[in-house]
Amino acid sequence: MIVTRFAPSPNGPLHLGHAWAAIVAHDRARAATGTFLLRIEDIDGARSRPELAEEFRADLAWLGLSWTEVKPQSQRVERYRAAADALRTAGLLYPCHCTRAEIAANAAAQGPDGPLYPGTCRLHPIEPGPDVAWRLDMARAMALAGPLEWTDERRGIQQATPDLFGDVVLWRKDAPASYHLAATVDDAADGVSVVTRGIDLFRASHVHRLLQALLGLPVPRWHHHAVLVGPDGRKLAKRRGAAGLAERRQNGEDGPALAAALRAGRFDSSLFDTGICLADTIDLAP
Repeated sequence: MIVTRFAPSPNGPLHLGHAWAAIVAHDRARAATGTFLLRIEDIDGARSRPELAEEFRADLAWLGLSWTEVKPQSQRVERYRAAADALRTAGLLYPCHCTRAEIAANAAAQGPDGPLYPGTCRLHPIEPGPDVAWRLDMARAMALAGPLEWTDERRGIQQATPDLFGDVVLWRKDAPASYHLAATVDDAADGVSVVTRGIDLFRASHVHRLLQALLGLPVPRWHHHAVLVGPDGRKLAKRRGAAGLAERRQNGEDGPALAAALRAGRFDSSLFDTGICLADTIDLAP
């Protein structure tokens, strides 16, 4: 039996891109008589809006999906803290007070998430304090873990190359844990055996595989699916005003019909704006 999950953040309404991601995870589990989990990722500081979680549940039910809900991230902070403490004790984390502007000004290369951290606070250590982030010493972590592989159901066996991200932040200044640490710890705790998510997050799995090795966590398979993009070729996103599922639901649209059209890839129907389609490339426009 497999376990999949859909893990939205309540910092804005769900849109068609989320609907597609939820359907992929739901259908992957149901095809194998498995379990589909809902996990609310609500540790994004002031941006998290608790009231949206109920909207998410209504949206998923409107699409015709069923699920088992697990604890939200806000109830898991001590587990993240324990993981970060274990990495710190192993000498793999160091404190950093650099701002984004400082990193951008001093970076010599670009990574998947933007300018690569130039190692300022690793090369010139600072004292820990309440207003610091904690970064992974990537070179030391990779040397400790050794060569690693992970498997994507659609693209086969991958050699882990987490150094693409440089010294990533694992413990944030403005929230308990980074996406990389929290999602990795959560998936292990929830028994997720197939991690379904958009192809735009393909490279993040290199980092997550490294963290699994460092923390002694089970290794799932991954399933990176195509994502919905607009006519400009950019992924549908809350910040760009992608139409919300709640609005469509409240306007009386047929949720199961929308889900069926997404499954069939019928993007020329009246349910979708002109130009929406699926993109299956790792190098999506940000």
